[in-house]
Amino acid sequence: MKDIIYEFLDYISLEKKYSDHTEVNYEIDLAKYESFLNGKNYLNVKYEDISQYIISLKKSGYKPASINRNLSTLRSFYNYLVSNKKISKNPFDLIKGMKEEKRLPNYFKYDEFILMLDSLKDDTPLNTRNRLILELLLATGIRVSELVGIKIFDISIKTKEIKIYGKGKKERIVFFSNYTAEILEKYLSVDRGQLLKNKVSDYLFINHLGGVLTDRGVRGIIDKIIKTSGVKSKVSPHTFRHTFATMMLNEGCNIKSVADLLGHSSLNTTSIYTHLTNEEVRRVYLNTHPRAKK
Repeated sequence: MKDIIYEFLDYISLEKKYSDHTEVNYEIDLAKYESFLNGKNYLNVKYEDISQYIISLKKSGYKPASINRNLSTLRSFYNYLVSNKKISKNPFDLIKGMKEEKRLPNYFKYDEFILMLDSLKDDTPLNTRNRLILELLLATGIRVSELVGIKIFDISIKTKEIKIYGKGKKERIVFFSNYTAEILEKYLSVDRGQLLKNKVSDYLFINHLGGVLTDRGVRGIIDKIIKTSGVKSKVSPHTFRHTFATMMLNEGCNIKSVADLLGHSSLNTTSIYTHLTNEEVRRVYLNTHPRAKK
């Protein structure tokens, strides 16, 4: 089974253009499934086998969201097998996902963002780069995979725009502020060249060795900043995306514009942020209306 798994992983990476992060998750899910089969022919699995697999995941402590992700991976894998005529139909088409508890996305407060920036006050090339990462993530709401994919020629400092290549290489334009433009110009004119160490690259973000910064590298940078800044909220690169959407909606931006900026193909995906901002409105009401306060 391992050979066909690697073929599938190459397919989603090279042809489907999935991110490295997604590919790693698929590989983990498929390895778990292969271990469960324990030598059983993966081409001949039945509904009962899949049910037992789901039960095993539950017993191992997996929550509905994680189980559904596993099932999504396997559904894609078996679709690949069908398209390559290894099997005639996908056994996972019969399987419904588990009902998930609806959780609101976490976000941080603007004051916490200032604390993050304040932890990078020393004027070094790495700190300038890291400040730019923070500014761009909050200014644009882009995914971390989109951030590390930005090339110099994708950026227009004059119009304060960046061309972003999202999922499926779908293009969109995002915008940034004067704050971001200021740190971007400094980074491009001074600090990026020092990080490159005489190497050549089209990519905006460079690591400490002069190579291209990766998704994992950005996650490590954010983790370190959170530890040193004293921010109490749980923050990852994706939290910036949640915070961007929440701030935009709280300031009156319409949901369609937010969806376009985030690169969402459906308003349903963006609508979760309206629930979050409604909760903020509720909190303000309960704390300010004289007949609502206790």
